Amino acid sequence: MSPQEHKVERRLAAIFAADVAGYSRLMSQDEVGTLRTLTACREIMDRLIAEHGGRIANTAGDSVLAEFPSAVDAVQCAVEVQKAITQVTQGTPEGSRLQFRIGVHVGDVMVRGGDLLGDGVNIAARLEGLADPGGICISEATYGYVRKAVAVGFSDLGPQKVKSINDPIRVYRVAAPTSPSSGLAQAVGPTKVLPFPDKPSIAVLPFTNMSGDLEQDYFADGIVEEITAALSRIRSFFVIARKSTFTYKGKAVDVRQVSRELGVRYALEGSVRKSGSRIRIVAQLVDAVTGAHLWAEQYDGRTEDVFDLQDQITASVVGAIQPSVRAAEIERAKRKRPDNLDAYDLVMRALPDVWSLSKDANVRATGQLEQALQLDPTYPLALSLLAWCKGQRVIYNWFATIEEDKREALRLAEAASVLTSDDPFVLTVLGAALTITGEFMAAAKMLDAAIRLDPNSSWAWNRSGYLHHYLDDPETAIQHFERAIRLSPFDPMVFNSETGIGSCNFIAGRYERAVDFFEKGLISNPKAIWIHRHLAPAYVYAGQQEKAEASVRKLLEEYPNLTVRGARAAMAFRGQVLERICEGLRRAGLPE
Repeated sequence: MSPQEHKVERRLAAIFAADVAGYSRLMSQDEVGTLRTLTACREIMDRLIAEHGGRIANTAGDSVLAEFPSAVDAVQCAVEVQKAITQVTQGTPEGSRLQFRIGVHVGDVMVRGGDLLGDGVNIAARLEGLADPGGICISEATYGYVRKAVAVGFSDLGPQKVKSINDPIRVYRVAAPTSPSSGLAQAVGPTKVLPFPDKPSIAVLPFTNMSGDLEQDYFADGIVEEITAALSRIRSFFVIARKSTFTYKGKAVDVRQVSRELGVRYALEGSVRKSGSRIRIVAQLVDAVTGAHLWAEQYDGRTEDVFDLQDQITASVVGAIQPSVRAAEIERAKRKRPDNLDAYDLVMRALPDVWSLSKDANVRATGQLEQALQLDPTYPLALSLLAWCKGQRVIYNWFATIEEDKREALRLAEAASVLTSDDPFVLTVLGAALTITGEFMAAAKMLDAAIRLDPNSSWAWNRSGYLHHYLDDPETAIQHFERAIRLSPFDPMVFNSETGIGSCNFIAGRYERAVDFFEKGLISNPKAIWIHRHLAPAYVYAGQQEKAEASVRKLLEEYPNLTVRGARAAMAFRGQVLERICEGLRRAGLPE
């Protein structure tokens, strides 16, 4: 443990403690349904805590502990949480309804490694235990700060003796807001606070016309419509329809209000400016919960190319949003404690390891995805990603169970496609698995379907590129790899497309050009040692024998048991291309 982790800081804070009343009973009645509702309620609670300036410190199962710099913020947050959760669960039978109890106390706390400790925390927890299901109890210390500042009623419950606290605590029960005109009710507003869906959720807001030319409104609106339609094809996103987002047109609106009213975590904002024959469009992706900017880009073009420009911008924005949102979701999952992870969180935590294409990362990702499937065996994304992990084991010679991993990759990919037959990502993984097993025609059918459903999927174009180069069609493959890079130029998987272009040039006999792209792929991702399996033969045929032998030495450092025979079994190439690769590996010094 580092000195930083040992360090204890003391401070005065408003402590918010919450847990679910009768959680064990609810879990015994309906474990899956209770976990699903708990996840929705926690999304709401986490969002409202962040909006009121709070910080979640400790979580375990159904309980939450947070600190606020202000007692007023803590109590207002507690009231809004209870109101929102009541709205979400109001259709549930009373005996099965999930209800939180919340306690708030102002006192001295100790902070160590982000966790809250001390009597202040214990008192808040005891107050929560005294609250009714769906209710809030606060201490006398808290009441002194909020009695005139928060427009709710209070009932004095008198001194209460609680466990592990020597002196009795005077406790006040918090009532609901007194009227719709109260200050707190206005802060919440009449709109229902919607829970987040169980996938990244986004609203594309109307773009602002900065030109002063009302005729340019049609172009700004068209951009929004095209981007919304393109994002809607990404099955891993929940996208708000255009009719809902256009209710905000012409209004100065806080994205945090949009988050509450539409139940979305992300918002895309933008503006259009026309000057003479020039058009400039600015787009920015925002975390709608906190208002933090995640990504921004500027696009320039000419009015005579207006529709082509619109298509280019749509493709570029969608391509940039996918990795940006994915990165934000991964970071959000990492901030959750391990004892509070659901299947979605586990998948998000696995994603960086899935895409890093390294043996150790593959092992970690496999474990997390298998854990996710224990929680939800019918989770298509988890099945597809696990299938791809198995496929990687084959492609990169990480384990000796090549034929078994091929079968398992195909089985998992097919299981995911049975559950959802029109998800582009699921179809892409199935296409990749069929490619690995040599079923090229079936793979082409799946990948073509994936691209039709989502023409902005960088990875679908990448896998289509690999399929075409296995089919000895390198020129088409290069076009597909270049399309993948253009759609998502900052994606960590770009090196994989660069390597694919290298293979295409190798197939076409352009060996020096192949070397250039293989080396480029290694520069982009130095950990991808498997690229030397392709680079070494390219060096041989480019007349660079010493580099070829050095390349094989690096390959054997990572894969000490690799042979020409093993490399042949792992690759999907056929005919003379496969023979050329194997001969190049022999001449570079790889054992037979």
